[in-house]
Amino acid sequence: MSDTRRLTIREAYAEASSFLRQRGVREPEANAQRLLEHLLGEDRSGLLLRWPEPFPQEREADWQRLLERKASGEPVQYMIGEQEFYGLPFAVTPAVLIPRPETELLVEAVVTLGRRLWETGARKSESPVVCDVGTGSGAIAVSLAVQRPEWRVLASDISPDALKVAEANAARNGMQERIAFMEGDLLVPYIERGIKLDAVVSNPPYIPEEDEAGLQPEVRLYEPRTALYGGVDGLVLYRRLTSQLAELPALPSLVGFEVGQGQAGEVRRLLEQAADWDEVRVIPDLAGIERHVIAYRKPSLA
Repeated sequence: MSDTRRLTIREAYAEASSFLRQRGVREPEANAQRLLEHLLGEDRSGLLLRWPEPFPQEREADWQRLLERKASGEPVQYMIGEQEFYGLPFAVTPAVLIPRPETELLVEAVVTLGRRLWETGARKSESPVVCDVGTGSGAIAVSLAVQRPEWRVLASDISPDALKVAEANAARNGMQERIAFMEGDLLVPYIERGIKLDAVVSNPPYIPEEDEAGLQPEVRLYEPRTALYGGVDGLVLYRRLTSQLAELPALPSLVGFEVGQGQAGEVRRLLEQAADWDEVRVIPDLAGIERHVIAYRKPSLA
């Protein structure tokens, strides 16, 4: 790359974008901009205002190192340590999966349906208990707690390192008193404690192991394996989750899962086998892929 001391900030951005494109990085302009915002401590509008300024000489070495790391495939979210989700800031480390935009649709569906089930009509409940299984960064749990302050939110993960990240994100967003975290495998922590759940929400690992070689390097080489792969066909965790529903003190009124491409039909079948629901619906993401499976039944008046 050229000597950035001769460039404006805008020219350095343009050259970095070209460099990343040549190295096969997807969305090179977006990555270059995000790294530049991070390096200079600016948001998008602040960066645009500084376009004509000379690139700061004292940041040259740091800038080159960032670009080389990105060119090698490292996710920009791990490099800057942050990812926005549902309008909230979340710290991310290699201990957790990077929150994806499509998962925001799962949060939205749970909030919308949950309001209908528990906050209207004769069956209104003041504090439904909602758990996020395999919470990772805590993105789902924290977003639900922020959106529905009257809900009691629980979150669990088998990874103690992931739980540390999730707990820090709860505190960062002022939800540390609203979410109870516990370590354990899938629904086991709730079963062992005899916790009655009104809703179970999860974005479990669902990538088939045989698909590993075809994944983007950013995913395959950097994100935690335990958060990615769901066995030979990607459905192992769904089978275990749906079978564990019967071991809870009572069947939840709502279950919401994120699924991989082509998995919605089988996950729907697993839920239908696990219990009698008023409806099991499949929700596509913005690309039209069947991405979420939501099962619900009207809660009992008892």
